[in-house]
Amino acid sequence: MVRYGLLAINLLTAVSLAAAEPNIAAANKALGRGVNFGNALEAPREGDWGMKLEAEFFGKIKQAGFNHVRVPIKWSAHAGQQSPYRIDPAFFERIDWVLEQAQMHRLGVVLDMHHYEELDKQPDQELPRATALWGQIATRYKDRGDWLYFELMNEPHDELNKDDRWTKTIPPLLAAIRGTNPTRPVMIGPPWWNGIWALPKFKLPDDPNLIVTVHCYNPHDFTHQGAPWAEGSEKWLGKKWTGGTEELKKLRDEFDQAQRWADEHKRLLYLGEFGSYYKADMESRVRWTSAVAREAEQRGWSWAYWEFGAGFGVYDRDKGQWHEGLKKALLPK
Repeated sequence: MVRYGLLAINLLTAVSLAAAEPNIAAANKALGRGVNFGNALEAPREGDWGMKLEAEFFGKIKQAGFNHVRVPIKWSAHAGQQSPYRIDPAFFERIDWVLEQAQMHRLGVVLDMHHYEELDKQPDQELPRATALWGQIATRYKDRGDWLYFELMNEPHDELNKDDRWTKTIPPLLAAIRGTNPTRPVMIGPPWWNGIWALPKFKLPDDPNLIVTVHCYNPHDFTHQGAPWAEGSEKWLGKKWTGGTEELKKLRDEFDQAQRWADEHKRLLYLGEFGSYYKADMESRVRWTSAVAREAEQRGWSWAYWEFGAGFGVYDRDKGQWHEGLKKALLPK
């Protein structure tokens, strides 16, 4: 009887562990439609770029119909330069507040490591610090619910574009998370700025709980016209997006190529960023945004628009109201 009792306990334990394994397809589907909190916590200091997160934003986002927020964070600006690379406790408390607000409003969260230029430029030297940062983040948030997702690194580029450098950098960063979060969904994207076209340029570890993130800002001369950080962008002013046959074909071909890669590698896709700068005409912005969101949804991708309330924003913070055209493009009834 004891032997059978132990067998039953072991079977129940196995069932419980199996139940605890997240269904990565369900996790990606649960993300659904989201919006980025851009220009806030990924600035060197929150507020440097004119955006601070307010409690009211979370309720507005939920009420509008979004399912999650992506939170870009410049962790590297708030941590020591020498081992153990301790993250500032006050900054951690600020992120705690963000997570509490999101949970209160039943919003999923993609917690992202953003603008880590040191890792882009000198990955060998910076890797110990990067793994230490993820180790601290993962440990602090290991007991949060399944509504929290981690994103390993936003838009790897520079030295991480070369050869298979990003492919080699992923395993130690991921290991720093898996020590305390063995099954939490983690977003990882390709090098070359997470370009949707760059999926063949990296390889993922054999980990079933990964979601692949890509970004789409094509055509770049439309989405970034007049953007001060984009070289030559003043020449693009007035560029329109009509949703014509050729424009839609380019969009669909790019998305189909990405989906073929995903099918071949048995991975799920998350469109973590897409958006257009405010200097484009609103009618074109609405058409482009709607087209991108619907094409993503038709392929079963989750997505997050870039971004909430700054230069690409779907919400006008000065007026305290949504840009209704963009909102409807993202969240049609």
